[in-house]
Formats: sequence, C-alpha cells, structure tokens
Amino acid sequence: MTEEELQKWMKESGQQSFRGTQIFEWVQKGNKNIEEMSNLSKDLRGFLMENGKVTDLKVDKMIHSKLDETVKFLFQLEDQHKIESVLMRYKHGYTLCISTQAGCAMGCSFCASSKGGLQRDLTAGEIIDQVHQVQKNKGIRISNVVLMGIGEPLDNFKEVKKFLWNIHHPKGLNVSNRNITLSTCGLVPEIYKLRDLDLPINLAISLHAPEDEMREAIMPIARKYSIDQVLTACKDYIKKTNRRITFEYALVKDFNDQREHAKRLAKILKGMLCHVNIIPVNPIDQGDFEKPFDKTVKAFEEVLKENRIPVTVRRELGQDIDAACGQLRNRN
Repeated sequence: MTEEELQKWMKESGQQSFRGTQIFEWVQKGNKNIEEMSNLSKDLRGFLMENGKVTDLKVDKMIHSKLDETVKFLFQLEDQHKIESVLMRYKHGYTLCISTQAGCAMGCSFCASSKGGLQRDLTAGEIIDQVHQVQKNKGIRISNVVLMGIGEPLDNFKEVKKFLWNIHHPKGLNVSNRNITLSTCGLVPEIYKLRDLDLPINLAISLHAPEDEMREAIMPIARKYSIDQVLTACKDYIKKTNRRITFEYALVKDFNDQREHAKRLAKILKGMLCHVNIIPVNPIDQGDFEKPFDKTVKAFEEVLKENRIPVTVRRELGQDIDAACGQLRNRN
C-alpha cells in the first residue's frame, strides 16, 4: 500500500492517520515483523496481525555466475508461482532486474518469460519485496532498478504505478527516479498514462525490428500497435519528461541483423532523443533463434554510428546461469 492508502485505512479503523505513515516507514524499509514495530501500540500491532500481512517472498534458488558477479534469484510466491530477479554488479553499483508478473501474456517468440502465458499480476508489495530480499540476502544497497524481468510492466499498470511511488519515497528505499528503468514491448495507451504520472524514470522500448511486418512476426503486440504509433507515444514521453528513451533491439541471426535493417532503424529514429541497446539474442529452450556472429553485431553497430544514432552492445552477464528472463523459472 502507498502511504496515503495506509493513512486512509488507519483513519477508517479508528486510528489517527499518522499511524499509516509509521507503518509505511517500517514496511518500506523491509521490516516483515509487525511485533517489532515498536512505535505502535500493542493493540494496534494486534490489529495489524489480524487484519493485514506483510509480503515476504521466499528464496527458492540462488545461483551465482562463475564468470562475473551476477546472481539469479528464483522466488516463490505464497500461491506457489515463481518469479525471477537478477542482480548485476557494475562500476556505479548494484542493479537489480525485477519481475512485475508471474508469466507474461505478450507472447514474444524470442522471450522465455512468455512460455506458459500469464498466471497473474504481482502486487506492488511483491514487486518491491524483490529489492528488499536481495538487499537483505546479499548485505548490499541496490542503486538501480530495472523493470525488465518476467512480465510486461505496463500490463500491470495499477500495481507498477504504486511500486514506482513507493520505491522512490524518501521514507522508504528512496531510489532516484533517474535510476529506475521501465521496459515495455509497446503498450501505447499505457505509455501515455506513464507520461501523465510525471515521473522522470527511464523508458525502454522493446522494438526489435525496423518495420511492422518483421515486428509482427515475433511480437504479437505489434499487430495492435504499429511502430509509428509507438514512436509517436515515445516522442510525446520525451517532450513531457525530457528523458532519453532506449530502444532495445534483440539481434537475431538471419532475421533482423543485416546492414539494411540497421539503415532502416536509423531512418525511423533519426532526430529522436534516444539510444539503441543492441542485444545479441539469448538462445532459449523451445526457441529457434540463434545469436549472430560477432562481426555481424559489429557491422550493425557501425551502421547506426555512421548515422549518428547513439548505440551500445549490451554487456553479456550471467551467461552460465540462465540469466535471460524466464529460463530458470521455466525449468522449475
């Protein structure tokens, strides 16, 4: 719950509304034990134990990469569904990639998260508790959060919105909006809703193709929203937030990895405040896609640079621990 929701609940329960703020501070800093909320009366703590609960994810598996400091967490929810989070170490600190749904309804053919479809949305508490659990387990502070794990964040807009408010709240984890990245496959109406929240978070768009026909072949959502519609929403988001947008482009061998594809991509992105993140595709179980040769990746990158499109090739982390979203969950 948000601070305002807790204040309202307390007032409706015959308590003073500031008690909601006290509860919020305890919970958003990762306290799971209501008995330890020492500035609340014994009667109020009893009321909370009887009428509420604090989300407490269980670590089902934790796998450490032997190649780098990446750690993959498999969490079990109370209803036995499972989700994943991936902890990555960079020079600037720790980044956590988190899930927003158990499963995914988007059906992107190159993504392991979509296998088996959507089971349910996560609550705001289950989303933020991934951060709490990883920090507690590893004894670290997460400085950057990426909503790029299992699920489509904008398909769970109501709970993701509350998560964004809570994780940035100064009485909670106080993570800067500029250190939060939300990745979407392009739900156009929800991009406008995100714009209207007026939160300067980073927006990443899973584009993966320079033209509609190609995109529709691998991303069912592209049949509903064209590239033009997605880019129009992105330009509007940039205008409102003044934040650069990242376009994710999963490079698939012999599908979207040729120089001509790079030229078309540069053409549609020309003039935008954006950045392209090239992702050599991760081969997945039950998938047909192959990773391109390194020289093909380099050639694609060079075409974008020649056309003055800012570009990087994603650093590959956790390759030995199924770090691609959904793979560990699917096997368990």
